[in-house]
Amino acid sequence: MADLSTNFLGIKSPNPFWLASAPPTDKEYNVRRAFEAGWGGVVWKTLGSEGPPVVNVNGPRYGAVYGADRRLLGLNNIELITDRPLEVNLREIKACKRDYPDRAMIVSLMVPCEEAAWKAILPLVEDTGADGIELNFGCPHGMSERGMGAAVGQVPEYIEMVTRWCKQYSRMPVIVKLTPNITDVRKPAAAAKAGGADAVSLINTINSITSVDLDTMSPEPSIDGKGSHGGYCGPAVKPIALSMVSEIARDPETHGLPISGIGGITTWRDAAEFISLGCGNVQVCTAAMTYGFKIVDELKSGLSDWMDEKGYASVADVVGRAVPNVTDWQYLNLNYVAKAKIDQDACIKCGRCYAACEDTSHQAISMSPDRVFEVIDEECVACNLCVNVCPVEDCITMEPMTAGDIDPRTGKVVEPEYANWTSHPNNPSTQAAE
Repeated sequence: MADLSTNFLGIKSPNPFWLASAPPTDKEYNVRRAFEAGWGGVVWKTLGSEGPPVVNVNGPRYGAVYGADRRLLGLNNIELITDRPLEVNLREIKACKRDYPDRAMIVSLMVPCEEAAWKAILPLVEDTGADGIELNFGCPHGMSERGMGAAVGQVPEYIEMVTRWCKQYSRMPVIVKLTPNITDVRKPAAAAKAGGADAVSLINTINSITSVDLDTMSPEPSIDGKGSHGGYCGPAVKPIALSMVSEIARDPETHGLPISGIGGITTWRDAAEFISLGCGNVQVCTAAMTYGFKIVDELKSGLSDWMDEKGYASVADVVGRAVPNVTDWQYLNLNYVAKAKIDQDACIKCGRCYAACEDTSHQAISMSPDRVFEVIDEECVACNLCVNVCPVEDCITMEPMTAGDIDPRTGKVVEPEYANWTSHPNNPSTQAAE
């Protein structure tokens, strides 16, 4: 059986599944239930410094986006950091770590961008026995408007400065949580590394308004007739998160920087994809809020079964395996040719492939009077749209042509795949160099 245990920055946990800093990790009761359910670690909901209490709204805190079957695709939240007293949180963190020493305990922090504030809170957190801290530089609402969260995370100089303070005044590993509300996520990641960060975690929530109530003309969630932008999370943000993770994993300046992956992780496959792009573990929130803590059983068993099937002995064997295959468009092999193929036995004659291709693509699918759909090879550019709109899995597949075949669309012989496409004369970057 595959070994799911991880060692992230020297922090050991029985599996790579951590609960992200959010409502599920707001108190001792929740965290104990999570550990009993089998989660490998938690990132405690963000703590602030002592001072005026944080006040959350006493009304709806979440907006939602649904799929056609009312499957939850995304949550938009307007909740702030913990509104519970700092000393209560610290006491509960210490108790949980004492009773579950084999689980990862990370504490999320957000305090004013002042050296004294960070210097004051770090020893208090360290005294709990927590394994590390996560600097919340991503909150896009509420706290950002107070000069914290994304207001810091969008300024690389501030990230580097605060990270240095944390490394100076604490012995705990420092994870910097990055905001996606920025043009190039590699810049803040590089700043975190320059400041001495031990790792980064991403992505935090995306600035959003998910819907508007057309009767009250108020964004949802609506508080007494008014709404605000919030933080978007859930399955819908996964593609954005994967892209940003891959950028950090393959950039020369940040390559090798440990990453904790966050963003729409709902299934074991999602987790495996993040890990393959360089993440040493993954953090989950919306899936737990949707299905409860026991979803970790499916995550663990699914990942373990897949690893056994593929021959991976440990999570470390998977980390970063997909990174070498992420490249820029100009380095893609333009000699590669594929064609769509429809399995007539599996086809349910719905016509989605025909409608999509005929109306919006390359008119490469024909429809007979008795609704038999066939690919017109001469017109097919292998765009894959038909595969994506087909409701029957594997009914339409993309079949690569082999070297020496005649491409029916161009009439040219399919060339061999070049081992080094960057040197091929048809490569745009090669042409530009010449």
